[in-house]
Amino acid sequence: MSNVELELMPGKWIVPYLAYSHDSGFGRGITDFVSDANEYPVANRLRDKTDNFRGGVRLEWRRYHVTLEQGGATFKDDQQAYTGDQNFGNRVTPLLGEQLELTNLVQAYGIRGTSIYSKALLTASPFSWIDVTGQFLYSRPQTNVNFSQVNTGQFVDLSTLLFFNSQLDLLTAQAKQPHTTASIGFELRPVRRVRVIESLMTDRLHNASSAQLTEQMVLPAAAAQLSNFTGPLVWNYNQQQVDVLLDLTTHLTLRAGHRYVWGDAQTQGSFISDAASESGVMSRQVGLAGLTYRAGPRLSLNLDFEGASGDRAYFRTSLQNYRKARLRGRYQATPTLAVSAVFSILDNQNPAPTVNYDFRSHDASLSVLWTPANSRRITFSGEYSRSALRSDIMYFVPQTLDTARSFYRDNAHVVSSLIDFVIPGYGAQPSRLTVGGSFFTSSGSRPTRYYQPLVKLTFPVHKGVSWVSEWRYYGFGEAFYAYESFRTHLISTGLRLSR
Repeated sequence: MSNVELELMPGKWIVPYLAYSHDSGFGRGITDFVSDANEYPVANRLRDKTDNFRGGVRLEWRRYHVTLEQGGATFKDDQQAYTGDQNFGNRVTPLLGEQLELTNLVQAYGIRGTSIYSKALLTASPFSWIDVTGQFLYSRPQTNVNFSQVNTGQFVDLSTLLFFNSQLDLLTAQAKQPHTTASIGFELRPVRRVRVIESLMTDRLHNASSAQLTEQMVLPAAAAQLSNFTGPLVWNYNQQQVDVLLDLTTHLTLRAGHRYVWGDAQTQGSFISDAASESGVMSRQVGLAGLTYRAGPRLSLNLDFEGASGDRAYFRTSLQNYRKARLRGRYQATPTLAVSAVFSILDNQNPAPTVNYDFRSHDASLSVLWTPANSRRITFSGEYSRSALRSDIMYFVPQTLDTARSFYRDNAHVVSSLIDFVIPGYGAQPSRLTVGGSFFTSSGSRPTRYYQPLVKLTFPVHKGVSWVSEWRYYGFGEAFYAYESFRTHLISTGLRLSR
């Protein structure tokens, strides 16, 4: 990975700049070749590269700041999977009296991508009572994919229960996605204690994609199967929001506002609808409220609330009729001890008979920061959070197209802490030892546990040079999905140079 940026005439009112970034990777590994009723581990080669070029100019006046930028990127990703040895895969028993095996495989895909993008940013303060901001972003990425596969052995097509010895697959695909995002807003201060914040945003994209797949069983010979796919998507999203803030007193600020969200989308029809295309329209009105209370430098409270009513939404699990609240507080108990707490809740429903979606979640957290003696020797930070989630929705069963109920719940606890010790006896550059980690456990539909302890030592070698070593342990386990569990140690060490 590398990143280079050249800035000309810094500090002047016209600042041109050029930038270039590059990343690439390559290596070998093991991947799985998947065929009906079996999977085979095979060798693979990986190679990818991305180059990003951009340039522009910043115009910096006393009351106006403008940035204009033009850039482009190229991307490629190649993978080859291969084997020439007899491979029985993960299935150790015959299927319908036949032993499945892979004797030869040559599989490769190549992805090539290009993109151009433009950016314009504006901030202005034409008068003391108004600030204006705006931005415009445009990108046009394009991707091309080529895939080929030749495999021999003993395989089965489960849809026909036909055994075959050789297979050939060829795939080509293309995709383009022009994407435009623009926003404009201002902060108006008509009188001393009142602020009005207005913003308008639009996000539009048009994705056009196509693919052609040729599949053929060579032995025994069968007619090639040709499949064509298209995936058009037109997406338009708009949001307008206004907030009014009133400084009722020097300690209390009230906020009230309104957000209007609307848009439309169109895509190819699904096999469930049996239609050539499907479209959706979104419309939602949201009421906003909040307050900020500051009881001097030691105590502060923030409360935010949203309440919305929507009659149309893009997705079955989108926010529609919802209420959302968040309370945050911070208390500086002593000069060396700070306590913070957060509580939030979300309740969302979609009462449509075919959806009947009911979603509720809430979480609460408490964090402590302790820096005794102005943190000259030790610093401690710790946090505990408790969360609960419940989701209840009707869905279509793909095999039968009947409706069924999906019910999911989760109750979780998260604990994390970090202690930083300053080891005395090394003059102006003392050593530091950091010990801590995090722990997560949940119960419900998918019980999970996760551990991540760490130990880090920073040792000064010379002025501006430190030796840094770190150990981390990752432990993940699921009661119902034990095959996803993993355990690993990560040890890193190296030099840090600073000026």
